[in-house]
Amino acid sequence: MAIVDTPRVTATPSRLSAGRDTGIDLLRAVCVVGVVLLHAIMVGVTVVDGAPVFVNASDGTRWIVPVSWLLQVMPLFFIIGGFAGLLAYRRQRDRGASASAFIAGRVHRLLRPAVVTIGAVGIALGVLSAIGVPAELIVIAGFRYGQPLWFLAVFLLCQALLPALARAHESMPKTTLGALALAAVLVDTVRAQTGLEGVGFVNLAFVWLALQQIGFFLADGTLDRLSGRTRALGGAAALIALVCSFVGGVHSPDLIANINPPTTALLLVGIVHLSAVSLLRDRIGAISRRPAVAAFSSFVNLRTMTIYLWHMPVLLAMAGLSAVWAATSGIALPAPSSTLWWASRPLWLASALVLTALVAVVFARVETRPSPSPTQSIIRVCAATALGLGGVLLLLVGGTSVLTATIAGAALLFAGRLARSSGQSARSERVTHIVGVA
Repeated sequence: MAIVDTPRVTATPSRLSAGRDTGIDLLRAVCVVGVVLLHAIMVGVTVVDGAPVFVNASDGTRWIVPVSWLLQVMPLFFIIGGFAGLLAYRRQRDRGASASAFIAGRVHRLLRPAVVTIGAVGIALGVLSAIGVPAELIVIAGFRYGQPLWFLAVFLLCQALLPALARAHESMPKTTLGALALAAVLVDTVRAQTGLEGVGFVNLAFVWLALQQIGFFLADGTLDRLSGRTRALGGAAALIALVCSFVGGVHSPDLIANINPPTTALLLVGIVHLSAVSLLRDRIGAISRRPAVAAFSSFVNLRTMTIYLWHMPVLLAMAGLSAVWAATSGIALPAPSSTLWWASRPLWLASALVLTALVAVVFARVETRPSPSPTQSIIRVCAATALGLGGVLLLLVGGTSVLTATIAGAALLFAGRLARSSGQSARSERVTHIVGVA
């Protein structure tokens, strides 16, 4: 996701401000929808002997490979995040804002909508426990909810490091990107040579930071100064290298498998995405200005973080209600990957998009409220970032329960207070929108 500064919209909140890169906005919106669709199609729910069974419908299947090639959009997300983040940081810096203030604003905008979602999920899990839902089902629901939150933690880290990496880009752009990419390769190598899967999680930093750094080259015009032929050859070379890595067994052809932990395959995917976007940017921009497309893009971009945070609770609710309906009606749900299951996917996917959009309309006001004045203290900013990361990591590692949601929510709330300038009122003249997904 990317964070960009836009004038606060009051009278017509469904529209984004003028002067934006509408093509990039459209790409963000498409990526957000892609994330929702990907997670929705992976939901598998059946009823066995009167008890609901929730599984990942893509486990052990072949169809996930082409689907992952179509819907694995996270590399492009982080490239767009670097593009928008660098431009936003430079604008704020030109207005005299400090790096600490920039990071504090990002911490506040990322964590505030997350507190609401985490709190609501914690309450929901408590209610389910109180009405007698089996504990093992509640644990599964909490685990499934927490899985996508890795993005929140990683994006928070990337944004916190953005000012330092932006300065490095200005002085030694190729060296900085090369160092991040080389670090990611070394982590993959150590993981492969030792067989220690846990080592791969170090690339939660290096892979995504490298992709964010690639976005800087798009933002500063470096990529546009290259010929179309050079950009096309770069994308083709990355694609060939990616296919060779699949054939050679270096990476899985399932791009979803390359995200947990992240591998250098995602760097190659990002280069392919970037090449295609740069070559088609004018055409994408023209399409993005069509009225219907612009309305879609505006709707999603003004609610991106809300959509990302709420789409999984919506999918879990859909799965639970489907299981209850099947158990009470006696009508069997189709087995995942069966013909009937595929026949029902269009309705399932459409329902997921519509319900997520409705929920986003309700809760988007949390995301788009004016930001309080950010703190100028680097110590407070570092503490806020650490608290935010710690709260999200608790849900990722420990699972989401009433207890962990309470602790994580409190940590995120306190992080938001640390990121706020003490004794100053909220700014009303501008608002930072979190846009971009997935």
